[in-house]
This record gives sequence, structure tokens and C-alpha cells, in this order.
Amino acid sequence: MPAQEKPLSNTMRLHEYQAKALFADADVPTPSSALATTVEETVDAARELGFPVAIKAQVHVGGRGKAGGIEIAADEAEARTAAEDILGMDLKGYRVERVLVEEAVEFTDELYVGVTMDRGEGRPVAMVSSKGGVDIEQVAEEDPDAIAREHIDPAFGMYPYQARKAAYRAGVPAEVARSVASVLSTLYDVWETNDASEAEINPLMVTADDEVVAADGVLNIDDDALFRHPDLADMEEEAAEDDLERRAGEYDLDYVRLSGNVGIIGNGAGLVMTTLDLVDYYGGAPANFLDIGGGADAERVENALELVFSDPNVDAVVFNIFGGITRGDEVAAGINNALENFDELPKPLVVRLTGTNAEEGRALLTDRVDTEETLEAAVKRAIERAEEVAA
Repeated sequence: MPAQEKPLSNTMRLHEYQAKALFADADVPTPSSALATTVEETVDAARELGFPVAIKAQVHVGGRGKAGGIEIAADEAEARTAAEDILGMDLKGYRVERVLVEEAVEFTDELYVGVTMDRGEGRPVAMVSSKGGVDIEQVAEEDPDAIAREHIDPAFGMYPYQARKAAYRAGVPAEVARSVASVLSTLYDVWETNDASEAEINPLMVTADDEVVAADGVLNIDDDALFRHPDLADMEEEAAEDDLERRAGEYDLDYVRLSGNVGIIGNGAGLVMTTLDLVDYYGGAPANFLDIGGGADAERVENALELVFSDPNVDAVVFNIFGGITRGDEVAAGINNALENFDELPKPLVVRLTGTNAEEGRALLTDRVDTEETLEAAVKRAIERAEEVAA
């Protein structure tokens, strides 16, 4: 989804198989599939579905195909090999425990449809693009006109003409435009009914018979609305397999993992959000939201750093502290304590300290970290260091 529209609040992210089950219940066309947790279960499911099949890792990361997490199997031997390769693999920091085995779709075109909340407009927005099957954020950056958007009045819902308008404006072929519009309307209904923050199908595949099939699915639910959806709340433990988020819970840290490479730590949700937005504004990609809270002591700071350092996607970290209840010298002590556990600094660390005891804190900090006086300078420096590491 376009970066400016990406939800940054805490959400429960469903796995692909969970999202597509909800889509199928709403009559969105989806391939026949089965979930498997072992090699034998994978082979049995593939045999029952009929070859060829797609075998897909069920983890919360993008780019699974390029990372080896999706394979097409034409026969039983290939299905076994794919299952052995994917199950148990480390995929961008996630251990693969389950795979979705589904009928492979023969397609002639790939589209994108999605619904999220446009924070700038304060209204839901439905989106269609003829450039499906690729990172939609990249499309938004390189060719924003390729994404057709329709803002929706939540009091009335999505009118059928809006869905058709979005499909036609996106350049969807006339033969499938009405089918795409129907899927978009249904997707909005799923988004609204389930109090979702984001719903998308990428790609929505077009077959030679001019039918459309949801080959992938994303559905993220607003945590604050789960009390209204006990059926979805029951999925939470199964959906949230991320080890980092589990460890953050053990540390009692407010942490949300994102998909970028610049780690972010701060004291106070507003400060962290500001840092996150600046990373995005200056061309970086936030890797997480981590709020250590007010009055954080050295141990809490050490836990936060250890957590972010252990994310394999992070190439650099920006630590933004405004001293009030949290004193700058306490933060500096926590940073130094954390770094004593490493012979070499795991990731470049840029620290911005201001407020109570900020000068004392900067004086205490080891020369192994970069320090900046302003938030803008710290963010820019962290992005530069991340680019150096990634190069």
C-alpha cells in the first residue's frame, strides 16, 4: 500500500490463510487450499488438490517469493522438496512453521485491490491498480497515477459506481472490470465489518477465461476493536508468531514490528510516532515502533536495544529521548550497559538526547555511538548509516 496511507497503529495481522478464509466466506474467489505443518501433510494436501500447486510460507513478511518462501510444485517429488526447503526456514527473521498449499493459478494478468484508512483525508480509501504482483508502495512512489483511489463516506459505505469508477480509472480491461469492481466492493465490506485497518489482495489474478482469483490476501485488524470480534480474537495467538513481539511482551515494551530497516526507539508514543514519520519523510523505511515509556531505567533501555538489535531486518537504529521523567544520564547508562554485551556494535546507533540531564547523558555515552542534538539530524544520520550497511 502507498507509504503515506500505511496504518501505523497497533494491529493484529492475520496470516494469508486466515485472511483468505474470511475473503472466501464473503464470496471473493480464492483458490482451493489446505494448511500444512509437516512435509507429509504438505505432500498429502498437494496430492488431494491436484498438481500443480503453490506452497507458501505463512509468515508476516513481504517478498516471500524472492526470499524462497513460495514455490510451485508440478508433482509429488517437487512438493516434498519444496516442503523440506520451506518448513523450518528462517524467512527475514521469522521461522516458518506452516505452509499454505493451494491450487496454482494460470493467469494472464495481475491486479491490485485494497482498502485502508487515509489519515490525511480522515476517510476510508479504496484502491485499484493494474500493476499487481509487485510492491504497491514502490508503484505509489514511482508511478502514483497507476493507482486509482476512491474515498468513501463511512456513513453510507461504498457505492457500486465508486468501485466501477476505480476499476476503469486504473485501466482494468473492460472484460474483467465489473468482476474487479465486485471484488473491491466485497473487500470494503470485509474491511468495515471486521474493523480492519487494512485489507488487500495482491495479486488479484486474471485468468484466460476472464475470471479473477485472489492469489494472496492481507487483513489487519484494529486491536482496539477485537472485543467486538471474539472469533477474530481467537485467531490472535495463532497469527502472532513473531518472536520479537513475544519478547517485547515479556519486557513489557510497547512494540510493533514493521517492514523497514531503520530501528526506532523513543520515550512516549507521540515522540516515537514523530520519529517514525520523519524517517519516512526523509526517505527511510521504519523497522519498528518501540516506546520505552516515561521513567525508563537502564535495564529497560538495555532490553529495548537488545530487542531492536536482534531484528535481522534492522540496519541502523535511531534512539530519540526527550528527558522529562526519563533522565538523559539514566538512558545513557542503559545504552552503555547494553553495548557492553557486544564485542562489536551489532548495528550503527544514532542517539538524540535532549531535556533533563541531556548534557550529562551525552558526556556519558560511549564513543561507539553517533550523537546528534536535533531529531532531524539524528534521523538523517540513521538513514545514511542504514544505507551504508545495506550497500
